[in-house]
This record gives sequence, C-alpha cells and structure tokens, in this order.
Amino acid sequence: MQLGQVRLLPYFMPGSPEIGSAIKGLAGKHSAIMLANHGPVVSAKTLEAAVYASEELEAASKLAYLTRALEPNVLTSEQVNNLVIKYNVEWD
Repeated sequence: MQLGQVRLLPYFMPGSPEIGSAIKGLAGKHSAIMLANHGPVVSAKTLEAAVYASEELEAASKLAYLTRALEPNVLTSEQVNNLVIKYNVEWD
C-alpha cells in the first residue's frame, strides 16, 4: 500500500494536549495514524493526495476487518526488509 506503515496510537481523552504531542512526534515518519477510539489522521502534500490516502486507508482497514478470521500469508522479515529497501520507507 502507498501509505506505508500506519501507527496505532493509544487512547487519549478528547481535547487532550497529549494527542497533538503524540501526532507531532510522528510527523514525517507516517502518512497515516490511527487514534484508538477516535479514528484516522492522514497527511499529504496536497488536499487531493490526503483524500486519496484516506480512501486507501479505509479500503485497507475494510480488508483487514473482513479477513481477520483467516490465516494470513505473512511476509518473512527478509521479504519486509527487501520492500523497505526497494521503496525507501520507514518501518519499525
């Protein structure tokens, strides 16, 4: 997926300054972040790109939800590393 790795942040009380600090700490590292119990935060260079990224995140989330009971075909660490190197993405 073009978004790269999506980080899940823990729950914060709505309006809490910690939400902003947590998101700011990930700036430039992730195109999308999921806030537990709140929803997604997506960033991009243009509004149009952000809309496309939001749609991609929604589609990927739907696939994850629909296939959660199936046994996934997981990539090996080596396969993940090859993708990280080839596409120059940050991956934890």
